[in-house]
Amino acid sequence: MGKREKHSGGEIRDSEGESWDSEMKIQDSEMKIRNLRREARDSEYVRKKILNELEYNNEIDDEYLRELIDITVMEDSVLENKSVKEKIRIKKDVYRAIRGYDVLDDILADDTVDEVMINGYDSIYLERKGKIEKYEGGFSCPERLEDVIQKIIGGANRRVNEVSPIVDSRLPDGSRINVVLPPVAIDGATVTIRRFPKERITVESLIKLGSLTREVYEYLRCLVVSGYNIIISGGTGSGKTTFLNALSGMIPRDERIITIEDSAELQIQGIPNIVRLEARNANEEGENEISIRDLIKTSLRMRPNRIIVGEVRDGAAIDMLQAMNTGHDGSLSTIHANNGRDALKRLEMMVLMGVDMPIAAIRDQIASGVDIIIQLGRLKDKSRKVLEIIEVLEAEEGEIKTCSLFKYDEKKGGMIRMNNELKNRHKLDAAGVKLP
Repeated sequence: MGKREKHSGGEIRDSEGESWDSEMKIQDSEMKIRNLRREARDSEYVRKKILNELEYNNEIDDEYLRELIDITVMEDSVLENKSVKEKIRIKKDVYRAIRGYDVLDDILADDTVDEVMINGYDSIYLERKGKIEKYEGGFSCPERLEDVIQKIIGGANRRVNEVSPIVDSRLPDGSRINVVLPPVAIDGATVTIRRFPKERITVESLIKLGSLTREVYEYLRCLVVSGYNIIISGGTGSGKTTFLNALSGMIPRDERIITIEDSAELQIQGIPNIVRLEARNANEEGENEISIRDLIKTSLRMRPNRIIVGEVRDGAAIDMLQAMNTGHDGSLSTIHANNGRDALKRLEMMVLMGVDMPIAAIRDQIASGVDIIIQLGRLKDKSRKVLEIIEVLEAEEGEIKTCSLFKYDEKKGGMIRMNNELKNRHKLDAAGVKLP
């Protein structure tokens, strides 16, 4: 090893430029990971022993389970050399492994975590404020992760296995969860959890966060109250569902709302007359599926004032457009797209998935049904913003005309009201509402 020299900042390096400080940090990190894995193996050993003693009967009260874990950890000869601190940790791990979601309990207890990405039992990544970091812990084995998956999915009356290895579901707190099992997931079971704030995000909250301005809020409130049909568009993680929840807070309380989702995650409050519908996957025999299309058709017989579709992503788009075109003004939905024009193109493609129609007729349906597109996005600093508000006009010569009403100017750091006025004002006039 070369001669050590002191460099700027006080860091010690050898003559070959190697950082001793960096090497020590790497060694400490590797040691911590080894310790965590050893503790996980110890916890799994105790868990299996407890379950064997109970003959896999979990129908016992929490107090008895804690006592059983205490006795096992304290008296087992395999653990006699463990420190008091290690034994306390093992007790905690075993209890949450039997009653809860194992390491997920600690992760989900951290309100700063926005997204959880599990790439196999020992590879977990977390997102906080737009930044991804590796989680030092993990599950003790692949089987333990799969046990937790079955507990979560079973609790939501869903099913996932080798025959149907992909499922979308939700946690009890409303967090969205996607699971992909082997053999589709080559490196082991993959779980992605998108979390939502415990406290409901209102439009006022979005204003404080800088996602939109007071002027834009007042403008959108007038459109929602007047019954304009609105599509919220944005890329992954742009905040579409959060914004839809906030926007729904502007709906008058005396209206009847039907919400339709693949997996229920909307948190609409303040509307007493609300019905929440959730799609159902087919069973292992490929039967008993209830699709978004089925739910939209059913909702039309339920006397809704407005229909809110969590996200359109397939042929259900044609049913949503028909609902918008048959008197259900004020309907809301989200779509995955990078800009307003892309959102219209995606709607076209999804309608074609549901019905064979000429493109010109599809564009007429879209232009007649959709009034406004709100485009969301993430900036370089990871903040979420309303990037543009677009009015959808008529279809002329086979093309849908649009008009930009507000647009985010990154140089000025805010929304700019364009010189274009809202052209379709008949809903405003009918509601007796005036734009700010």
